Amino acid sequence: MYLKKIKHKNNRTYLAIAKSCWDPKTKTSTGKTVLSLGYLDALEKEYDDPIAHFKEVARQMTADERARGKVQIDIALDERLPKDAPGLRNFGYAVPMKIYHDLEIDEFLKAQMIKEKFDFNTNSIMILLLMSRILYPGSKKKAFDEKGRFFERFDFTLDDVYRALTHFDKISEDLQRFIHSRVKQKYKSDTSIIYYDVTNYYFEISKPDELRKYTKNAKQNRKKPVVQMGLAMDNDGVPIHYEIFPGNKLDKETFRSVIGEVRNTYDTGRIIVVADMGIITGDNIFYLIDSNKPEKPRNGYVFSFSVRGGTKKFKEYVLNQDGYTGINGKAATDETDFKIKSRIERRDINVTMLSGRSQKTKYVYEKQVVFWGYKYFLKARTERAEILKKAEELAADPKSYNKATSYGAAAYVDNLKIDEETGEATVQKGKVLAVNYDKVREEEKYDGYYSIVTSELEMNDFDIVDTYKGLWEIEETFKITKSDLETRPVYVRDEAHIDAHFLTCFIALTILRLIQKKTDKKYSAEKIACNLRKIECMNEHENIYLFGHRNEITDALGEAFGIDLSKKRLLLTEIKKMLGDVKK
Repeated sequence: MYLKKIKHKNNRTYLAIAKSCWDPKTKTSTGKTVLSLGYLDALEKEYDDPIAHFKEVARQMTADERARGKVQIDIALDERLPKDAPGLRNFGYAVPMKIYHDLEIDEFLKAQMIKEKFDFNTNSIMILLLMSRILYPGSKKKAFDEKGRFFERFDFTLDDVYRALTHFDKISEDLQRFIHSRVKQKYKSDTSIIYYDVTNYYFEISKPDELRKYTKNAKQNRKKPVVQMGLAMDNDGVPIHYEIFPGNKLDKETFRSVIGEVRNTYDTGRIIVVADMGIITGDNIFYLIDSNKPEKPRNGYVFSFSVRGGTKKFKEYVLNQDGYTGINGKAATDETDFKIKSRIERRDINVTMLSGRSQKTKYVYEKQVVFWGYKYFLKARTERAEILKKAEELAADPKSYNKATSYGAAAYVDNLKIDEETGEATVQKGKVLAVNYDKVREEEKYDGYYSIVTSELEMNDFDIVDTYKGLWEIEETFKITKSDLETRPVYVRDEAHIDAHFLTCFIALTILRLIQKKTDKKYSAEKIACNLRKIECMNEHENIYLFGHRNEITDALGEAFGIDLSKKRLLLTEIKKMLGDVKK
């Protein structure tokens, strides 16, 4: 409660004690009179300093109300909602806001505002875009239209939002580096292991342009132009740096740009890069180690390596059961569910980065780790059975399939022809379609086997496998961006706006990952976002808000970030104080 001074037409000042209440009509906070006091000039005859006196009275009334912890509410059962009632408001965003301010993103943007002399608040716009992306993903216009669901003052226009996107594009690289420096300081980022992967995001446009192009990825069923994103993450799965590439860029061609930026400007020290087999090239390996001396590699790698695509000698090594041991270190038997072995080999790699297109043969010493698991074996057999069934249907009726729907199965059908323009599946002239069962039997030999190659010759075999399994974190990361954060489809068209869109998604993802880290990775990003979304409230009476969601996850989030999310009711002043505290 507070002392309210009202200037009347007779030039006399009237005093009253009021409290803040939310006005659903004006969608602003307004003062409601609790106690009328009288005119100031009359009160001066009774009190030496009526202003100071009644300020103290208002403060004491507030303290008494809070101490009682109870207020009396008169409820009219026939009361109707006012027209354009605001509905539910979210308070769960206090958690990601805590990280936003811990990372001092607000300070970074405010410094840029002073430098650029903007007439709109880029920090407020970034907050709206991030909180909306985490909790209520959708278009920029949707975020703007629904900004009233947050307890924030968003004093800008939709045009300001799009103008801010152009600014965000300009500062994208600086902001990424700034955020990483703050993550290191506040959350202890571990960059000794860096995970790297590439994915694509499609656009709702009919024709490609210089950035948005049709992908060469056969698994891309949508005939929509895409862009490629290369993303590097630290050992805890927290994003470090991303870059956007044209949709037709090969995965392996993005590697040196992203990893080079991380190596050169992120102060990581020595790194071990973990990536999938699509990244492996002689140039990329040489770029990392830059040395023929196995005992002193500059940086390292842990890459998956294709068993079926390996040399005859390598395949023989994989299938030879000599040397395999189980988890207990004893020689593997037919009953062993998991077996593993390794060797150190010198391998020749072709390098073109030293002399343009011409190749130079270099060599690396690397550890080759091979393992087999019964559950991987069953998974491979199950997946092939489904593909084989489709292959048999394709061979019997090719007209029912096209390039997209025949993916996977087409590899097992001889004499199949795919029209590059129409994507139609047909039979080669004068030939007969037939399933190649010899190829099936050959591939079955390697079901359940996986291999990894690494520069880390002294690393334990199981540690190498566990390190590689961390790559699944980045796959989950891309799943989060595409499903939970709804990064795609992308509706913005301007190239600067496209990059700004991905920047906001990158920061939102970083915040979600840090929430997971702060809660010991007990909960998925999806569950965290879902529960934060449910921490909503409605204006029950004047400045009292009623909540209706609490569970184990919200308690854990509240405990981790020092925010009490357990109360059924909160005063508006309490909500604002708690939000003010997370911004400190």
